[in-house]
Amino acid sequence: MQTITHVLETCLYATDLQAMETFYHELLGLSVHRKVKDRFVFFRLKNQMLLIFNPDYTEHQTECVNGALVPPHGARGAGHVAFAMPDASLEAWKRRLATHGVVIESEVHWPGGGRSIYFRDPAGNCVELAVPRIWGFPEVE
Repeated sequence: MQTITHVLETCLYATDLQAMETFYHELLGLSVHRKVKDRFVFFRLKNQMLLIFNPDYTEHQTECVNGALVPPHGARGAGHVAFAMPDASLEAWKRRLATHGVVIESEVHWPGGGRSIYFRDPAGNCVELAVPRIWGFPEVE
């Protein structure tokens, strides 16, 4: 059996997709990959995807892709996503978030080294910017 190598996509759910697009694209700088009004907005991060779906659609409807159905899925309430960042950029991120009125809920100095900050997106999801060292991974550039 082949080893699973990484998370390919992470999903969050929100009904106000325009607010989510503005937050993740304009504030956090993620590249919009694809979107369908009122259904979803997808962001690409190198070889990984952040998918934000409107659960009003995905909980009840299926998509047909090349003759195969994508099952209904969705969640309500706050989720969590963590993005990797270099340790040296943490202070700049804190200033950028403050400039845009985003409240940092917590800053954690992890026992194994590294730090992370937590804040909320427009849908109430817990967003974390973290140094990969918190999991023992190498520093990102």
